[in-house]
Amino acid sequence: MDKMIKIENLTHEYKGNEGDITRALNRVSLDISRGEFVVIIGHNGSGKSTLAKHLNAILLPTEGLVEVNGLDTANPENLWQIRQSAGMVFQNPDNQIVATIVEEDVAFGPENLGIPSQEIRERVKEALRIVGMEEYANHAPHLLSGGQKQRIAIAGIIAMRPQCIILDEPTAMLDPSGRREVMETITRLNKDEGITIVHITHFMDEAVNADRIIVMEDGEIVLEGQPREIFSKVDKLKEIGLDVPHVTEIAFQLKENGVSIESNILTVDEMVRELCP
Repeated sequence: MDKMIKIENLTHEYKGNEGDITRALNRVSLDISRGEFVVIIGHNGSGKSTLAKHLNAILLPTEGLVEVNGLDTANPENLWQIRQSAGMVFQNPDNQIVATIVEEDVAFGPENLGIPSQEIRERVKEALRIVGMEEYANHAPHLLSGGQKQRIAIAGIIAMRPQCIILDEPTAMLDPSGRREVMETITRLNKDEGITIVHITHFMDEAVNADRIIVMEDGEIVLEGQPREIFSKVDKLKEIGLDVPHVTEIAFQLKENGVSIESNILTVDEMVRELCP
């Protein structure tokens, strides 16, 4: 697969009011292929959200290169195309809703792209279908649940027809039901629609179905691999302040206490099959 995102030796520094400098990213290199589902994890301050903002050209490199769909984010002439190629969803859905009717909110992005009215209507209808919110087209967004609001925010991005969606902790403010709704939507976008997904989260259970997990610490990538490979490194993850999925933790503790069981179990179904062959 060809590259959707190319990052080479990316460094980003924040400058404080008194001239002090904080290095949030330190020479990060990463490639993400088209159609891939990548999850980025790390504790607060690890640099994962700073990295996410580079993928949509919200931030620009202090040093290094970021290319999205072959376009250099540092070139201001590319900004419009980059943000059409890569949409961004943030953690608070209330901050992303701009209209008083759901379908008007979803139409906001395409309208700003100058899309003809008939095509906008078709895009809005399709986007709401994809996120499972067609029946709420004429509802007021502020009356929806947190999970539903986030799905509307995602629909607004889908209506702009991006090739990649970057989600910066989109479930952080949701209850378990809302988290499940959003994760089902994200997975469906990747598997059924072929959209490249970059999902930043601090919920380890949300990383289980990814194609690849990137673990960040102090502005650098410290681990990278498939979920089963990453979550088998329980001691290493705990050392840098991260958890593992609950089922993986249980399997790890059982094995530590002498039970003959695989330690890289990721789901409840896998645990059942392991304990009840």
